Amino acid sequence: MGQAAPPGRPVVLVVEDEPILRMMAVDVVEEAGFEAVEAAGAEDAVAILETRPDIRIVFTDIDMPGGADGMKLAAMIRDRWPPIEIIIISGRRTPRPEDMPARGVFFSKPYKREEIAETIRRLAP
Repeated sequence: MGQAAPPGRPVVLVVEDEPILRMMAVDVVEEAGFEAVEAAGAEDAVAILETRPDIRIVFTDIDMPGGADGMKLAAMIRDRWPPIEIIIISGRRTPRPEDMPARGVFFSKPYKREEIAETIRRLAP
């Protein structure tokens, strides 16, 4: 962690507290041709974002233990790093459109891997 990706290969930060689900999400990102960086929660994600200016997309679950859930993380990202694109997922709840961050994209779990990969490709600069 801490090293920038080679030029031309967008970096996606995967934020998921469940290790197996995080591994699956990382596989989706890597199979789509992007570098994946992992975080187990919002606090870890913010620490990574503070040191990795090459991250272009954050792929986060809503429901995570601890202080900030995925929606709060998305709001922090939109406030501190406005150019970063945000993909939000959840198997428990669907956010209202007015609660979504600007340009944010939502998927329900279980999501289709190819839909996530296509969205990442579309959002990547």
